[in-house]
Amino acid sequence: MNHLKKTLTYSIVILLTLISCKEKTTIKKEPVSEQNPNIVYILADDLGYGELGCYGQTKIHTPNIDALAKHGVKFTQHYSGSPVCAPSRYSLLTGLHTGHGYIRGNDEWTQRGDVWDYEKAVHDTGLEGQRPIPDSTYTIGKMLQNAGYKTALVGKWGLGAPNTGGVATKQGFDFFYGYNCQRQAHNLYPKHLWKNEEKIWLNNELVPSHSSLEEGADPNKEESYARFSQKEYAPTLMLDEALGFMDENKENPFFLYFASPLTHVPLQAPKEYVDKYRKEFGEELPYTGGGNYFPNQYPRATYAAMVTYLDDQVGQLVSRLKELGLYDNTLIIFSSDNGPTFNGGSDSNFFDSARPFSSENGKGKCFVYEGGIRVPMIASWPDRIKPGTVNDHISAQWDIFPTLAEIVGNKNKKIETIDGISLLPSLLGKKQQKEHKYLYWEFTNYGGQQAIRKGDWKAIRKDINDGSAVLELYNLNVDNETENVASQHPEVIKEMEALLKEAHVEAVNDRFKFEQLGEKKLAKMEEIKGEIK
Repeated sequence: MNHLKKTLTYSIVILLTLISCKEKTTIKKEPVSEQNPNIVYILADDLGYGELGCYGQTKIHTPNIDALAKHGVKFTQHYSGSPVCAPSRYSLLTGLHTGHGYIRGNDEWTQRGDVWDYEKAVHDTGLEGQRPIPDSTYTIGKMLQNAGYKTALVGKWGLGAPNTGGVATKQGFDFFYGYNCQRQAHNLYPKHLWKNEEKIWLNNELVPSHSSLEEGADPNKEESYARFSQKEYAPTLMLDEALGFMDENKENPFFLYFASPLTHVPLQAPKEYVDKYRKEFGEELPYTGGGNYFPNQYPRATYAAMVTYLDDQVGQLVSRLKELGLYDNTLIIFSSDNGPTFNGGSDSNFFDSARPFSSENGKGKCFVYEGGIRVPMIASWPDRIKPGTVNDHISAQWDIFPTLAEIVGNKNKKIETIDGISLLPSLLGKKQQKEHKYLYWEFTNYGGQQAIRKGDWKAIRKDINDGSAVLELYNLNVDNETENVASQHPEVIKEMEALLKEAHVEAVNDRFKFEQLGEKKLAKMEEIKGEIK
């Protein structure tokens, strides 16, 4: 009997041990995806704060992006890293604002030769692309690779020319497809794109970006514009590659950085999209071209078509995530690299693109006013982000790096040295969101500019290159940056001047130095020329 009791006791102990081990094993075998969500960051190019339906746009249809906002959170006080392309993307990828970054403007690396000759650069990789970021740069891609993610950048790069250490595949991305060079992106039917570090020739004729209508061509006839609409549309090819990347990596966590060239001019979009808006907008005055941008018969309809085409692509990305069973565990973020442009036939005033801020030239892209740097940001993450949320936390693109690092549990000490602050509490609707002491921007072009925002106060210094030290001051809680109240608040001006000095560290690259602030350039000024828009 005692033997039987003993045996029974051992059996119960073994059974309980097995149950306990099974429970522990179950916890350990919890799907990796529950701990590491897939991440899709979609970056539009030159899309204004007011160009989406969910931000008040009435002339352009964006149902898929609006749906993201409906099922997620819409940020109303989010900022780009810069009022132009390259430094904004650098800020996103590194978590640094332009007062600390290596890239603080668009640098076409003109010392190599005639980089502005579009046709030469197509055939000579030594003239393509921008000045490379250093090999040692710690990017979002590298951080996520270290966390076990497969990473891809599909779209526009602009941070390192071919055959340098600055290309995407050497800066944390397992896969790259798209434009290496910003200048080459001035044609959405390009002669080539890049796949990883291989040039891929497309079935398009080479049409230099500065091309105009043929002599004697009638600007009111569709056939006059035929050569500007060809066979292979870069945004379509990019979406196919992005979908393929998600298909191939459905079994492991992935990061897709979808850096679309839309809605940056030139004005080029598939005909069926343009025709839809032609019916809505009616007759238009053709844009006959200029600078580095193609002419277009229906500029307003085409621009709206480009926005809607991007919106459709967002819808296709979401649909594929759902088909693969990945949607519920995917964080999707949508934003823009800067505010709306003023050239290439675009009509920001017609669309009220920076609404509620000014869309006038001088207040949008290339300038540190709200229209140039206030951008939409929408985040969707089922079961984590409360649907239909509106968040007014003051944030910037350099916050994305630490946000993703916190989500994946990466605690690399390098992250402690960046300017960004994790937005995870704001995403999840928690109250313990840490706030910035201030946000800062600088840009040496267009007269030389600095801007700082602290709370509701926004200070701007412009025309620095002409020796100006005057600050404009706006209370964003009172108006939409319309009344300069600097003379009424000398104590605030004094504080802002101190913060401007605190936020700025002298740039490494001569192109981004402020001589008027006592910084000495080593190169001759005539060697530093050209500005991509």
